[in-house]
Amino acid sequence: MLLKRHLFLYILLSLGAFTGCKDNKKSIKQTEVSFTKEGSLTIIKASDSSKITLDIEIADTDFDIQTGLMYRDSMLDSQGMLFVFDDEQKRYFYMKNTKISLDLIFFNSDKKIVSFQEHAKPFDESSLPSNAPAQYVLEINSGLINSWQLAVGDRIQFSKF
Repeated sequence: MLLKRHLFLYILLSLGAFTGCKDNKKSIKQTEVSFTKEGSLTIIKASDSSKITLDIEIADTDFDIQTGLMYRDSMLDSQGMLFVFDDEQKRYFYMKNTKISLDLIFFNSDKKIVSFQEHAKPFDESSLPSNAPAQYVLEINSGLINSWQLAVGDRIQFSKF
């Protein structure tokens, strides 16, 4: 009986706390994640040797690779994120918690483009496979693969700061 009273009082107090404190709700604000230049990357087109240069963030730790460009509101067309892996194998990406549409470019260990995933949709958790073994993955704003007329066989050079 005593246990039932305590449970009843606990429920009443809990309901009062939830219904009477509407004005005291705390709002959790998402911390803004901004771009941090960690290196420079140049794409060299196989067709005419023309070059496209980007400022890059580098994802080479487990945390950075898992987080990627999540929670970003935007990114300049002159920026990208380069994922650097220890080995070359088939890669799978997804857009969980990613607010901006992206193009993904997959490179083999020789730093040559082996495949693309274009126009990845924000927040989509569908698998985006590399379709060939890759050691590097570059994420850029959606539409830039087409705009820059990139092709399989184009290559990259990059440097870390």
